Amino acid sequence: QVQLVESGGGLVQAGGSLKLSCVAIGNIGSINGMGWYRQIPGQQRELVATMRGDDRNYGDSVKDRFAVSRDNADNTMFLQMNNLKPDDTAVYYCNAEVYSKDWAFTNAWGRGIQVTVSS
Repeated sequence: QVQLVESGGGLVQAGGSLKLSCVAIGNIGSINGMGWYRQIPGQQRELVATMRGDDRNYGDSVKDRFAVSRDNADNTMFLQMNNLKPDDTAVYYCNAEVYSKDWAFTNAWGRGIQVTVSS
């Protein structure tokens, strides 16, 4: 059993910041690649940011505003979101390549968390 749980979303004014967290729960051995995705109402789910080791990549719409990081000791991933815009309003999903302690693999997804940015 492996699951990801997001937290830290909510309502913020344009120009403000939020920090999302994603905790991997279960018989966790290690997490390889991880990422954040979002789904804007009426649109397909899209890439926000990925991280593999120290290699970070960002979607064009969030480049220079968002930053992804992780704490391996706590099996936690983060998404720092700065200078938020109304267009960032979406459900944000955590994704991770998770290996259990017996090396079973799960491409895990969180249930998603709402971020709403007001004008």
